[in-house]
Amino acid sequence: MTPTYYTMPGIIAVLGWPYLLFAFLVGSIPFGLLVSRIFFRRDLRASGSGNIGAANALRTLGNGAGAAVLVLDALKGVVAVEVAAWLLLRVPLQIPYQGGEFEIGYPGRAYDLMPIAGLAAVYGHCYTPWLRLRGGKGVATFLGATFALAWPAGVTFVLVWLLVVLPTGFASVGSMLGVVAAGAVLVATSPHYAAGGFVYAFLCAFIVILKHRDNIARLTAGTENRLRLLRR
Repeated sequence: MTPTYYTMPGIIAVLGWPYLLFAFLVGSIPFGLLVSRIFFRRDLRASGSGNIGAANALRTLGNGAGAAVLVLDALKGVVAVEVAAWLLLRVPLQIPYQGGEFEIGYPGRAYDLMPIAGLAAVYGHCYTPWLRLRGGKGVATFLGATFALAWPAGVTFVLVWLLVVLPTGFASVGSMLGVVAAGAVLVATSPHYAAGGFVYAFLCAFIVILKHRDNIARLTAGTENRLRLLRR
């Protein structure tokens, strides 16, 4: 009997959910809140914009806290993608098929699920169950997952973000434009991710922009906070 290979939805339905659940739980760790409480004895949600992300940590707790939260939140995306890739590339998978068994090819399986694991981490960060589904805005976690998936897309995000934020100070605008640009580069330069890459790019952009709706309202009203990276 010739093996019939599952499509991405089929793989996710049969085996992918444990990896996606793992990625979601990794992404749901509220490092911003943990850093603020453990090292500063403060609740980041009660400071500045109330967001638990790196930008608010930088504004309210200083450069060290901002850098720590940025790195930790980005690592969530890296871990979600890399652990899924490592397991999917190395763990044998035999799926019953019409009374027999066949093995799904490792590379295709990994390339299908890696971007979806990244998406699950971003979703977990934005809607963490530990904070009643109120989390961050997903930008740093997206950046980490994107670097793990395709470093040119990650570099694109950084460049766009810097080009916007350095002259204007609007981290929100840099983040939204950076996510869109990085997603486009990922899809254009990483065809091996196929549908998974497109789903990751589109839904991450949708989630990040949705989480920035208050920033969009403040931008429209002219009251948006500015991030001064080069201040002394």
